[in-house]
Amino acid sequence: MMEDKHGLSITDRDRVMRAWQNSMEAVRDFETFSSEVDDDKLSDVFAGFAEDECVHAARFLEILHDFEKKGVK
Repeated sequence: MMEDKHGLSITDRDRVMRAWQNSMEAVRDFETFSSEVDDDKLSDVFAGFAEDECVHAARFLEILHDFEKKGVK
């Protein structure tokens, strides 16, 4: 745990929660971009990025569940 510049404690769980939320947002964005672009190749690229980011989000969620099992707040 470390303190930020405002003197607030930021835990590992806090960082993982933020990373999970960011990953979920990236998935939504890439999925949206995939359906909004006209170019099929570009659409496939965005769809692939969404799938890749889903893997990251799922891993972060596993870690958050591990924290919950351990009672980490």
